[in-house]
Amino acid sequence: MTANKVEVDVVVIGSGAGGGAAIQALGPLVHAGKKVLLLEKGPRFDHTQFSGQELDMAGTLYAAGGGFPTADRAITLAFAEGLGGSTLVYTGTSVRPPRRVIDGWKVPGLEYRDLVHRLARFERQNGVDFVPDAKINDNNRLFAEGCRKLGWTPEQFAVNLRGCRGSSLCNLGCPNGAKQGTAYVQIPMAERAGVEVVTRARVLRVAPAPAGPTGGQGGVLDVEVDGTPVPMGAPSTWAPGRWIVQAKDVIVACGAVHTPALLLRSGLGATLPALGRWWTCQPAHILVGEHDRPLTNAVGHPKSFLWEERIVEDRYFLEACMYFPFVTAKNLTGFGPEHERLLKAYERLQMILVLACDDALPDQRVAIDAAGDPVVHYRLTDATVTAMVKATRAAARIFFAAGAKAVHAPSARPTLLTRDEQDRIDERVHERHFHRGAVSVSAAHLMGGCRMGEDTATAVTTPLGQVHGVPWLHVADASLFRTALEINPYLTVMALAEHVADAVSRKHGVDPEAARA
Repeated sequence: MTANKVEVDVVVIGSGAGGGAAIQALGPLVHAGKKVLLLEKGPRFDHTQFSGQELDMAGTLYAAGGGFPTADRAITLAFAEGLGGSTLVYTGTSVRPPRRVIDGWKVPGLEYRDLVHRLARFERQNGVDFVPDAKINDNNRLFAEGCRKLGWTPEQFAVNLRGCRGSSLCNLGCPNGAKQGTAYVQIPMAERAGVEVVTRARVLRVAPAPAGPTGGQGGVLDVEVDGTPVPMGAPSTWAPGRWIVQAKDVIVACGAVHTPALLLRSGLGATLPALGRWWTCQPAHILVGEHDRPLTNAVGHPKSFLWEERIVEDRYFLEACMYFPFVTAKNLTGFGPEHERLLKAYERLQMILVLACDDALPDQRVAIDAAGDPVVHYRLTDATVTAMVKATRAAARIFFAAGAKAVHAPSARPTLLTRDEQDRIDERVHERHFHRGAVSVSAAHLMGGCRMGEDTATAVTTPLGQVHGVPWLHVADASLFRTALEINPYLTVMALAEHVADAVSRKHGVDPEAARA
């Protein structure tokens, strides 16, 4: 069967925070007569299709239903597949990166002041603001109250919402279209500028364009368009089958799992020793505290407060959170009567998300299997286990200070702590009870694998996101990060992606800042 062929000036692969920001930044190229294309592996969804049914939506929106496993199957990774990427299922948390982290990367030309300038523009576009006090639900209010009673200072998240009705369904796709992800802001802006967007298009590999009178510049993408009927999401605008896309510049923004995998499938590992390596994330698990009364957790925004006073010294932070019954059950260690009793108390459970900031190490990496699919080799270090145990102790103190009568702590034996054990938290919650693979750990903030830098031994791209030795190939997502960011990375990803896309625009003769003026 003959493949369809398309020629464009620039193609972006992926539509999450990185791809969405990059494709919007490239809109002015269309006005300059260039052809710009966005390819997304997942479908285009309409927000009215988001039912809020946990198992249905998790299976539809998330890779592997939200349980993409690491190689040792001890940790699950959560990332979405669809137009908008993981901005479909995040809570809209909009946090600026710590200056110490960006400065610590020591990437020439990457200035914190420039990133903040870009971040501020995305904050305005996405309607970033704080949830009003009147709409703070019990779960978030109790988190803040518990912190303050302990003499700790909780901080409120800014979130990117417009017209939020308080359904609390952020992680399952907002049914009201209130969450301002890339599918609702940046990608429509790019489409209005004339960018073509094609969904259900999986890029199998990229390669240099063949040499010849008209070739030899740019790259060629081998693309497979899926025409299999699905219960949700629009069909692709391209006919099913194989497509060959030739582009003068290619920007890969498939995320910290799929971007390294695509480059490895394309044979770039032989010349890029850092490819896939220095991968990291923020390992997390949910803790619950049982109260005597029902809590209003299933209304309002699920995540409004965090506590991060120990992030520098002890490498962890805490967030108020709300998850649905299946994910909550998955995070409760153990089986039998105690597990069942806590689930029956679901409406009385306060929840806190424990997150650790792990180091980026060269042996923590993304590889590919025989079929070319990604395999993530990541294991919790002893230091990260210690951070998660310390975080669990802090969360337990917040629960009890907020009035909980019992706390489920995965790194305690037995796992249930009662009020009369508050003075024994450090003794009861301990590293000796944290058994890798037995404690349910997941991660959503995935980073690294194509880190930026000038040294080709330890970096995959230049400071402008260009893959070393491949002038037509660029990366614009969280895989560029040199270390864990310590906070929700999505705004930083957008700023970095625009930084990369602007360099590509200049290659094509367009001044991006003048175009945005």
